Amino acid sequence: MNRIDQRFSELKQQGRKALIPYITAGDPAPQYTVGFMHALVDAGADIIELGVPFSDPMADGPVIQKACERALKQGTRLVDLMQMVKEFRQADTTTPVVLMGYLNPIERIGYESFADQAADVGVDGVLIVDMPPEEADEIGPLLKARDLAAIFLVAPTTSNERAATICAHGNGYLYYVSLKGVTGAATLNADDVAEHLAPLRGMTDLPLCVGFGIRDGATASEVAKVADGVIVGSALVNRIAESLDAPETIAGQLKSVLAEMRTAMDA
Repeated sequence: MNRIDQRFSELKQQGRKALIPYITAGDPAPQYTVGFMHALVDAGADIIELGVPFSDPMADGPVIQKACERALKQGTRLVDLMQMVKEFRQADTTTPVVLMGYLNPIERIGYESFADQAADVGVDGVLIVDMPPEEADEIGPLLKARDLAAIFLVAPTTSNERAATICAHGNGYLYYVSLKGVTGAATLNADDVAEHLAPLRGMTDLPLCVGFGIRDGATASEVAKVADGVIVGSALVNRIAESLDAPETIAGQLKSVLAEMRTAMDA
């Protein structure tokens, strides 16, 4: 069983919801990323989304855009992410890791090479923001053959017909974008999220995880009441940006932010 499926099965038995933090690999420098990943697990992360730095992260707001810029300035490449996951796996063989990013870096190294490397180092899922299901005919089977989950996004503006197509192609979990706009934008409304998740429940058995707009323990707790998982990115990445002059303190700060959310969700 894929580690993602295993983790959601365990959480369901425990009556708990998944907490899924996102960080951009290589931000503020590659040597810190693995330590950050372990710190997030220590604080209660169930799954880690590891962002692939890209020069044009179109779905992301200024916070994650700047994180990508910092990581790229440090020379962080997709092959470096593979080594980070490999190093992480030396101490943690159970926490699922999802690579989240854009298609261009994957196309550069080739679909099959990417799938092989991801499987070899212990990646569990892949979320390619700018690849709709209709364009996944080539990479989809390669991921499936290696037991790598292909994770897709659903937005508030997605029609039911379109959502059904996305659900049919997805694995691992469904990433519901709670807001119209980019990451780190606007204010989340849990009632509105619940209304949009309801029809999705009738289309898929996949866990429904909600991202965009999760800022603190209060918002994490509200979303956890209606979703199977809570995804937090900008709130963590912003904490990294605020501490660039003292990178040795960042791991502790990430733990603090995430632990508050974990406590609120479990209350």
